[in-house]
Amino acid sequence: MFDYRSKIITAEQAVGLVRDGFNITVGLGANEPVAFLSNLHHIAGKVKDVTITNCLPTVIAPYLSEENVRASFWIDSWFSTPQLRSLAATGRVSFIPNHLHLAGIKRNFHRKSDILISMASMPEESGRVRFGAGNTYEEKIAGEADIVILEISPNVPHVLGQDYLNWDEIDYVIESDAFLGTIPIPQSNARDLAIGRSIADLIHDGDCVQVGIGGIPNAVCQYLSEKKDLGVHTEMMTTGIMELMKSGSVNGSRKQQDIGKVVCAFALGTQEMYAYMNDNPDIFVGRGELVNDPYVIAGNDNQVSINTTVEVDLTGQCCSESIGTLQISGTGGQSDTAVGAQISKNGRSVIALYSTVEKKNAETGDAEVLSKIVPTLRPGAAVSLSRNDVDWVVTEYGAVSLRGTTVRERAQRLISVAHPEFRDSLLSDARKYGFLL
Repeated sequence: MFDYRSKIITAEQAVGLVRDGFNITVGLGANEPVAFLSNLHHIAGKVKDVTITNCLPTVIAPYLSEENVRASFWIDSWFSTPQLRSLAATGRVSFIPNHLHLAGIKRNFHRKSDILISMASMPEESGRVRFGAGNTYEEKIAGEADIVILEISPNVPHVLGQDYLNWDEIDYVIESDAFLGTIPIPQSNARDLAIGRSIADLIHDGDCVQVGIGGIPNAVCQYLSEKKDLGVHTEMMTTGIMELMKSGSVNGSRKQQDIGKVVCAFALGTQEMYAYMNDNPDIFVGRGELVNDPYVIAGNDNQVSINTTVEVDLTGQCCSESIGTLQISGTGGQSDTAVGAQISKNGRSVIALYSTVEKKNAETGDAEVLSKIVPTLRPGAAVSLSRNDVDWVVTEYGAVSLRGTTVRERAQRLISVAHPEFRDSLLSDARKYGFLL
C-alpha cells in the first residue's frame, strides 16, 4: 500500500522549490498544472533565469505578464500561441523546432529538466497516477528530471493507456480542484465545408484516420459521419473524434493494430470530451514517441493523415507554422503523420488550406486578399512539410495529388485549385521561375 499523504505539498511549497537557472517542463496543453502556474508569479524577481518549457499552453496565469517574464522567466516552447506571441518584445520567448514524436527525446539530449510537473488524475489503488490528458513527452521528461511533481484533481479524467507514473517515480503531489484546460469548438464556414467534403471523398469505409482541430477538421469529421468502420490513430483526441465514436462511424474494427481502440498521444477539447474519455476502454493514450512514430503509424493499413497549412508554394513546400519569420504555431506531428500515412499500405496524406487570406496592407491599412498558393514561400517561412513528403493538397476549389509528380506537374495542379483570380499571375510566375514553359 502506498503512503499517499507522505508526498503532498502545497502549490506554494512547490513553487518554493524553484531555484535560479532551473528548467521547469510543464505538461502539454490541458496537462498544464493550473495551481502551480497560478502561483509561479510569486517568485518573479526573487529568482533569475528560470526556463519554463511548454507546448500549447492553456493556463492564463500572471507569471506570463511582460513584467514578470522580464524579471525572472525564459519561455521555451514547442508550439507558439497568441499568449506567447504577445511577449515577443521581451526577447525571452523562443520556439523549439521539433517533430512531435521526438520532442521529449531531443529536449532531454539538449537540456534535462530540474522539474517536470503535470496535471494528473487521482491515484489508483496501486499508487499508479495517470497524466490527465496525454503522454506526449511527460513520461520521457520525468525519467530524466531531478524532481517530478504531479498536480492531481478529482476533476481530471482517468484515461487508460501508457499514460502513467508509478508512485515511486513521483517526488511530490499537489492536491488541486482544477479542471483540464479546454479549447472552444470552432464553427465551420462555407469554405471549411467545401474542403471537408473534398477530403471526406478521399476517405473510404474502414480507413484509419488522423485529424486535428479547427474549422476544416471539424467539417471533415462532420462528413466522416457518413462512413463506416473507421479507425483512429491520431496524435490528438478531439471533440470531433468523440462525436464520430458516438455515432458509430468510428469503431476500429478494421485496424491491423490496436483493433477497436482510438489511439492518441494527447487530448485537447471540451469538458464533455474529457468526461467521455474517463475510464473509456475504447480510448488508448500512448507515449508520444510511439504514437507519432511514422513506422508505428504505418502499422495500420489505409492510414489517412489530415493536416492544415498556412501556405504552399508551387513546388509543394508547405509552411504550416509561421507567417514569414513570425512563429504562429508549431510543426507538431504534421511531418510524423504525413510520412507515416504515406508508408502505410494504401495510405494517404492530405494537406488542406483556404485558397486565399484577407490581410491588412501594412502601408495603406486597407484590407487585401492574398493567395495562399504562392510561387515561393515568403522570406523566413518555415518549411513544416518538405515537398518530398506532400501527397494530396485540398482547397475549396478541389483536391490534387502531388505524389510522384514533377515540379512542372505540381505547378499545374496547384494552380488549378488556387483562387481563380490568382491563377493567371501564378501561371506567369511559374514560367518566370522556370517551373513551366
